[in-house]
Amino acid sequence: MKHTPFFSIHQAAGAKMVPFAGWNMPVEYTGINDEHVTVREKAGVFDVSHMGEFFVTGPNAFDYLQYITSNDIEALFDGKIQYSCFPNGKGGIVDDLLVYRYNREKFLLVVNAANTEKDWNWCVHNAGEFGIVPGRDLINSSDEIAQIAVQGPLALEIVQKLTRTDIPGMEYYTFCETEISGIKNALFSTTGYTGAGGCEIYVRNEDGPKLWNAVFEAGRNMGIKPAGLGARDTLRLEMGYCLYGNDINDQTSPIEAGLGWITKFTDKKDFIDKELLLKQKNEGVERRLKGFIMIDRGIPRQHYEIVDQSGNIIGEVTSGTMSPMLKQGIGMGYLAKGFWKPDTEIFIRIRNKDLKAKVVNTPFIK
Repeated sequence: MKHTPFFSIHQAAGAKMVPFAGWNMPVEYTGINDEHVTVREKAGVFDVSHMGEFFVTGPNAFDYLQYITSNDIEALFDGKIQYSCFPNGKGGIVDDLLVYRYNREKFLLVVNAANTEKDWNWCVHNAGEFGIVPGRDLINSSDEIAQIAVQGPLALEIVQKLTRTDIPGMEYYTFCETEISGIKNALFSTTGYTGAGGCEIYVRNEDGPKLWNAVFEAGRNMGIKPAGLGARDTLRLEMGYCLYGNDINDQTSPIEAGLGWITKFTDKKDFIDKELLLKQKNEGVERRLKGFIMIDRGIPRQHYEIVDQSGNIIGEVTSGTMSPMLKQGIGMGYLAKGFWKPDTEIFIRIRNKDLKAKVVNTPFIK
């Protein structure tokens, strides 16, 4: 079981630790609901050092990434970040990821912890055609990088105390290399997966604890708290963000998952599964990932059946929870055609009872 550079800090803070994707990670400190509300209203800090990081460099980096990712790399400029996915050649998704553009010949890919090895093998598998040499042009730096996510409405104000860079002046989904609390060449990005605003910061492993302590000292009088994987999951679900392994996987297409907005069919972009996904876009699909909110009291969970008024199975829950902000059960699931319109009445089968819910647009909170 791997430990992040913050392991001893989590232990000292009394975190409940759990195995996750081969890592020993904090699931909660003071409680999922408390941490969730803190991030929505103030600021919370997540250890996300388990994420994977691959650097892609060289004159063919641009064309290579244009082929293996679904989004349009042409839309990126230096310092810009893009959400994308790896199509798997069979209509499914290898993983979703972030693409950071330093310049046309240098990119950083940030992938999910549970998929790091699979993603690396996929990138290597497709590298030869573009003259990308693993170990030279494709570097796996996952075990060398510590990463924290400082999330919430006060996050940028807190981190601004630690750097001369004009953080609030940065656009959403951009990044820069800067000095933070005396740590040089820290990568600072205006990203996160909570919908609460904030940033993510990457440093060398040995600088991780120094960064963590500096952020908490800067936010000491602003209500900052550490937050675990539990709150990270409920926060992303309130925003309707997909989680790989729940809402998307090797059998779900980006079109079915509502990720058509990161699947770009431009004339200059030839990418894996382009023809298949374009056909799905033009002809439609038989199921779509949709959000729903419980009308009857109940908490939806992954794999619960979704049925119509007559009890016919029309889908399956992929993610569900009791929303800490709405105090209501919310979830996402793949629904059969005919049940996608907002306010459509559906039922979630919970312990052999069909509890009423309705389809809604995400995010669940505005």
